[in-house]
Amino acid sequence: METRTIGSLEVSVVGLGCNNFGWRIDADATAKVVDAALQDGINFFDTADIYGATKSEEFLGKALGRRRDQVVIATKFGGKVDEQRKGAKPAYVRSAAEDSLRRLGTDRIDLYQLHMPDPDVPIEDTLGALDELVRAGKVREIGGSNFSIDQLRSAQAAARHGARFVSLQNEYSLLHRDPERDVIPECKRLKIAFLPYFPLASGLLTGKYRRGQPAPDGSRIGTGGHFAGMLSDQNLATVESLVAFAESRGHTLLELAISWLLSRPAVSSVIAGATTPQQVKANAAAAGWRLGPKDLAEIDAIVPGP
Repeated sequence: METRTIGSLEVSVVGLGCNNFGWRIDADATAKVVDAALQDGINFFDTADIYGATKSEEFLGKALGRRRDQVVIATKFGGKVDEQRKGAKPAYVRSAAEDSLRRLGTDRIDLYQLHMPDPDVPIEDTLGALDELVRAGKVREIGGSNFSIDQLRSAQAAARHGARFVSLQNEYSLLHRDPERDVIPECKRLKIAFLPYFPLASGLLTGKYRRGQPAPDGSRIGTGGHFAGMLSDQNLATVESLVAFAESRGHTLLELAISWLLSRPAVSSVIAGATTPQQVKANAAAAGWRLGPKDLAEIDAIVPGP
């Protein structure tokens, strides 16, 4: 599989999002998914301390075992684990890192990301603690997630001579193109890797949701709640147009969703979740379509950018 860089890290252009570990799948199923990822050339694994109520990191570490040195592990802190463990105060940054290292069973985190800005803590304080972790060899590179352009600029200005963000992970897909307005151009200007999450719009861009048909049993969108609103007539109509575009060229919607993201400026790796080895294999194989200018113009006509 093709690789690109995130700071000093070399990563596969398709990464494995580990948010399902410990929530939708157990340790045994996680091991099968991780094995499939490695077999298909994926070396980039993205997790967080809050995924699976901390089980995701634990399951990932156990699944990798002695193969840890073959991969790049990204994790996150700052989300609410419980009432005591949350936020981005320097003391908590240090303790959260130690907790993640222990759960992952490793001596360093390759990419340590602030899961979301903490409005109660100056970013320079958080960056100072992260810089200490980098200098101690416990973290190799640092990044942010869910940052606006102003928050990203503030973080880069506050870094001064210490460790600075080499990546930004925000939601981005064919159905959510807002980052193109300002964040992605800023990442390109600052030479920061952009990492899309929800690249398949929580499954909507896999093609398994169609107008007039019920959502598949057990699917994320089918469970309702936060994701239910995605099954709008407008979204489903757009999906049908994208399916027709892809199939007319001998490709699937999944291949279109991932290859399109990899054609975008600043994108280094597309983080796609999976609950089965078959999904991993499909995601890994989807990155090979090289979209030309005419293709991209036709896609813009179906789903205009901001």
